[in-house]
Amino acid sequence: MAFRFLPDRRADRLDMVDAMNFEEQLRNCRQRVDDFLRRQVDSLPEVSVPLRDAMRHGLLIGGKRIRPFLVYSVGSMLGADPGIMDAPAAAIECIHAYSLIHDDLPCMDDDDLRRGKPTVHKLYGEVQGMLAGDALQTLGFEILSGHEMPPELRDGQLAMLRELSRATGYLGMCGGQSLDLLGENARLTLEQLEQIHRHKTGALIEAAAVLGTLCVPSPDPAHTDLIRRFARVVGLAFQVHDDILDVVGDTATLGKPSGSDEDNAKSTYPALLGLDRAREYEQKLTSEALECLGQLPYDTGVLQDFARFIISRNS
Repeated sequence: MAFRFLPDRRADRLDMVDAMNFEEQLRNCRQRVDDFLRRQVDSLPEVSVPLRDAMRHGLLIGGKRIRPFLVYSVGSMLGADPGIMDAPAAAIECIHAYSLIHDDLPCMDDDDLRRGKPTVHKLYGEVQGMLAGDALQTLGFEILSGHEMPPELRDGQLAMLRELSRATGYLGMCGGQSLDLLGENARLTLEQLEQIHRHKTGALIEAAAVLGTLCVPSPDPAHTDLIRRFARVVGLAFQVHDDILDVVGDTATLGKPSGSDEDNAKSTYPALLGLDRAREYEQKLTSEALECLGQLPYDTGVLQDFARFIISRNS
């Protein structure tokens, strides 16, 4: 039997309305993308059950799903159909999950906990962990390329693949991860630190927002540019807040060891700027993100809430 990806056959509805609070919207999107991802993994043939189990653990271990949320919220703002958004939302979460699995490996950050649970390599071994990350990366591209799109979105589907590929590889997340490792035990400048995180963290967040714009035919280039700029700034704010949480948070809340950045001799925003100035900087970045949204001719309320949530979360 030929393997194919399974669309969501439930009522195609995604609530992104003002009457719902932000946390409810986030939960709705998380449930939708998790259901979609679970169907994809469960439909995989039994080529290697341990590998499939490792993939499932790394992919469905939990998390806020902020990258899929960006796909859904940007796409919904532009009037995209939810069934179209499922594939790019799931694809980018597969890429994110692969990056976390590899990030936790002994050769990288060597972490035992992720989202309060054992990391993939602690449960399934280092080799299966490495392979699970590899397989989830390719699964993301399979989902996105194999999802049936209407004729008017075929060019958009190709653009999605190009955007996600760029954000994942040398010019994006992998390049940033390399810079991050090379920057350990070094005193970096603010410019160098931002270069790392525009790639390592920001590239996928930026791509998520752009994928949302590509879920409608012929998106306005000027509007796409503003949405990209919004996501780029939010991506930096996300990393600044992550660095702050690593200092002030606790392991139980974070779901991973607190203080790991210091233990791994990483350069962080609090280490470079001090805690108070790092908090001021994330506020500045959030203001810049909101200014981008103010120039868009759409109801950007959900994205405004998202920008504020990024620097108010506790995990």
